[in-house]
Parts: sequence; structure tokens; C-alpha cells
Amino acid sequence: MPSSLARALVATLTLGAAALAFADAGDMSFFVTSTNGGKGADYGGLAGADKHCQTLAAAAGAGNHTWHAYLSTQGPGAVNARDRIGKGPWRNAKGVVIANDVAALHGGNNMTKQTDLTEKGDVVNGRGDTPNRHDILTGSQPDGTAFSGSDDMTCGNWTKSGDDGSAMLGHADRNGTPGPAPTSWNASHKSKGCSDSGLASTGGAGYLYCFATN
Repeated sequence: MPSSLARALVATLTLGAAALAFADAGDMSFFVTSTNGGKGADYGGLAGADKHCQTLAAAAGAGNHTWHAYLSTQGPGAVNARDRIGKGPWRNAKGVVIANDVAALHGGNNMTKQTDLTEKGDVVNGRGDTPNRHDILTGSQPDGTAFSGSDDMTCGNWTKSGDDGSAMLGHADRNGTPGPAPTSWNASHKSKGCSDSGLASTGGAGYLYCFATN
């Protein structure tokens, strides 16, 4: 094969592979953030958390969707995480469906360590890995609704980054030490404060679940 023809064939195949990869990324509608916001659980509220999801998604080639963080709030006008993530279905970076709709997400979903991937398609460190990063911020009850009462479960509606306050966490790997709900993806246990060090002390890094709403 003439060298020029070979080069043209390689270029065509490379471009085709790149286009396919981009198309796959564009189909992604769920991920765990690969980075945090840099201030513990303080994302500047829901708007800041959503922006973090949108920014990471865009960098991964999935900015064609509108992205929301799976977070609830508390107090007057409390928001339920389940009400702000669209209708589904949701697919990870590899194209695997983690849930077809909101009911399935909070019931028999397909969320595991192998499917709860970052926007880059990477597995999130879980129990037994160093460092463990399986604690994901949610502020939610198992059914995806907000907590009532005065006990802080959302780090001040995602505005605290110190040792005061706490947030409900889920386990991305569906694994943990014995406790109320060690295998829950969205309501496993509370954090120890809202700071980077506090979140890290129980196996977290202030990561979020991000869902495409459209």
C-alpha cells in the first residue's frame, strides 16, 4: 500500500474513533465528579453545585445536556434531590444504564462501584482503596427527599466548609462498615463536619452525583 494511502487510511480511522468517542461522551447522563469544589461541602448552594457538574460534563464532551447535582436542601422552600434530576434514563460514561427513571433510581437501580463512574469513565476509590473516596454528598433521605427538623444534614444548604454542621452522605461503591445503611448510595451516614479534612476522615472528598436533566 502506498505510504500516502496508508496515512490517509490511518487519519480516517483516527477521526472516526474520535467522533465515536465524542458521541459516546455526549450520551453520558450520569457521573460522579472526579474533583470537588475546593471548599469542602461549600459549593455556594445548589447553583454552584450545578455549575460544577456542568463544567466537568462540558470538559468531558457532554455539555449538550443540562446538569444538576443530586442534592437536597432544608428549611423554607426545601428542595428534594429526586425532583431536580430529570426523568431518566441515565447512563454512565461507558453507556451503561444505572436507572431508567426516578422510581428505579430509588429502588432497584444498577449503581455499583463498577458503574458509578466519573465523567472521565474512571472508577471512584471505595472501601479498601487508598485513599477511600466513596462518601458522596447528597443531603437526602433514601427516597431522595429532603430532611425536616433542625439537625443540619446539608452543611447549611451547601454553604459550609468548616467543622460545624454535617451532611448526609451516600456510598458510591455500595460498601461500608456496619451501620444504619452501609450499602446505600444516597443515605449511608452523616459527615464529620463540612471541611475537606472532616469529609476525608470518613472516606470522602466532597464529590457529587451529577445527573442530566434532559
